[in-house]
Amino acid sequence: MPIIKSAMNRVKTNEKANARNTAQLSEMRNAVRKFENAKTAGADNVEELFNQAVSAVDKAHSKGLIKANKAARDKSRMAARLAK
Repeated sequence: MPIIKSAMNRVKTNEKANARNTAQLSEMRNAVRKFENAKTAGADNVEELFNQAVSAVDKAHSKGLIKANKAARDKSRMAARLAK
């Protein structure tokens, strides 16, 4: 454990940021997973779930959780899956 006060504060800040980032990444993955499962099952609301998943990927990219190429790759794969 750190002894210096600023280092202690950094540990707290890092823990909060880690929890926030983990939650947001999980939210993105769940949105993508919901879209994939709905497409596989042939659900009616596939387009709505696609839009939500793309939005979640864009939000994750804008917050720096994923890189630009991963965001573009994920959106491209989902769009191709939707078109099939």
